Amino acid sequence: MSKLAVLIDADNAQSSTINHLLSEIAKYGTTHVKRAYGDWTSPNLKGWKEKLLEQSIQPIQQFAYTHGKNATDSALIIDAMDLLYSGRFDGFCLVSSDSDFTRLAARIRESGLSVYGIGERKTPKPFVAACDKFIYTENLVHLEELAPHADRVTNDPGDHSSVRQALMDDHLSNMLRTAVETASDDDGWARLSSVVSQTQ
Repeated sequence: MSKLAVLIDADNAQSSTINHLLSEIAKYGTTHVKRAYGDWTSPNLKGWKEKLLEQSIQPIQQFAYTHGKNATDSALIIDAMDLLYSGRFDGFCLVSSDSDFTRLAARIRESGLSVYGIGERKTPKPFVAACDKFIYTENLVHLEELAPHADRVTNDPGDHSSVRQALMDDHLSNMLRTAVETASDDDGWARLSSVVSQTQ
């Protein structure tokens, strides 16, 4: 399995998606470093505390010394280069919707390592293009979120067991997710016909 370093720009990422995000990253390798960068004295990041403890993510404190300057980005980039030169990793996961990491992603790829970007659909296209693969957080829909809505997609209101079973089938879920990812374009959209062809 590939050894990955996960670097999270907490100023530009949602703590509510972290569990889904790490599950997605696990498909590409084993996470050996998990760090989240931000000014943890800021009330804007208070939602992260529980997630950091739950997922054993190391918080990196970076005070906002000057208004309008993003010191968090600089700290993340410096750490990324240190980790890159250590030679211990096969790839990086950069979690942010900020275009400031475009050059960092390109530099890591120039060294022959894989770069997985994760962010919202508002992420600027240059950063998306600089990554080997970019995953939109809006696409990280998990089975536990779909299961409560199973009643709505069955033709027989009296029999929901088959739908729930299909939703909870890990093999089916992984196959469908892989098909969607393979068929999706740069914006994360996939034609149904293309997805179907990937599963045949």
